[in-house]
Amino acid sequence: MQIAKIENMKEFSSEKMKKTNLFNTDRMFCDLYCLEARQFQKPHAHQGQDKVYYVLEGEGTFQIDDEKQSVQKGSAVLAPAGSVHGVTNHTTEALVLLVFMAPLPDHA
Repeated sequence: MQIAKIENMKEFSSEKMKKTNLFNTDRMFCDLYCLEARQFQKPHAHQGQDKVYYVLEGEGTFQIDDEKQSVQKGSAVLAPAGSVHGVTNHTTEALVLLVFMAPLPDHA
């Protein structure tokens, strides 16, 4: 059984958003994204994969195609395959996200 103790795996970088892989299978991955104030994930798209962001701590502005919305702790955001998506920590507090993607991209 694989267990990830998320509290012990949170890492931040003053340079950019920090990604930590929690689980990786042949079909999906699960990462922890940690963003300090004003850090962001550049908008991008995955043609064959769906992504789910779950906000563990803080609040962020999520972009899915042309729509942007502020999302708080306890909510999840779906980025369907092919959609342009990204996230910005627009606050002065830390933002911690649980991120799932399936199927697994070729480069993950």
